[in-house]
Amino acid sequence: MLHRTRLIVLGRQGAGKGTQCARLAARLSVPHVSTGDLFRAEAADGTEIGRRAAAYLDAGALVPDDLVLDLVAGRLGGPDARALGYLLDGFPRTLAQGQALFEVLGSGAADIAVELHVPTSVVLPRLAARRVCQDCGANSRAGPGDPDVTKCDQCGGTVTRRTDDTDEAIHRRLATYDRESRPLLDWLDDRDLLVRVDGVGDPDVVHQRLLDAVRNRIPAIDDV
Repeated sequence: MLHRTRLIVLGRQGAGKGTQCARLAARLSVPHVSTGDLFRAEAADGTEIGRRAAAYLDAGALVPDDLVLDLVAGRLGGPDARALGYLLDGFPRTLAQGQALFEVLGSGAADIAVELHVPTSVVLPRLAARRVCQDCGANSRAGPGDPDVTKCDQCGGTVTRRTDDTDEAIHRRLATYDRESRPLLDWLDDRDLLVRVDGVGDPDVVHQRLLDAVRNRIPAIDDV
């Protein structure tokens, strides 16, 4: 793919960003940069930035801007992101992060920012049922009556509820996201970068909506 595509995908926790972003990044042949995955990897490696981030994540709080910016800047400096572009999954999260991203990378920091819109009434049960594999990191969803610990369909590892997915932490995290993201969304909209996509429905249908939104803004990827 010749076009260096730079995308931002935003949305509430539980909106399905991880699944949709992974599919879209693969479709567009760009690195999928997820701040959540990056922080969990740092925490698993026992790094200083990982330990600091884990304290916020375990409490259901958002990681401070300076930690997020340090991690993302390092990732976007990688050779694949410089050559191909990137899909930013859930970053920037605040107005300060968005302004810092454009200050560092210039006006071409993003071709489009997509908000995957899913109402709170839909994401709450999704987050309560979310499970993650402790070995490969794959996400899955518990059904009614399923135990909290199961086996991963992909690798057979242990699947548990994330430590930051307690009911209290979920409500707190969603409220914080809504409060802090609104100025960012308005700022992106003012720059004519923001497109809102309905995230409710069959995953294949939602994926097509996302792809259509990106194609409408970036004609160079019409053949994808």
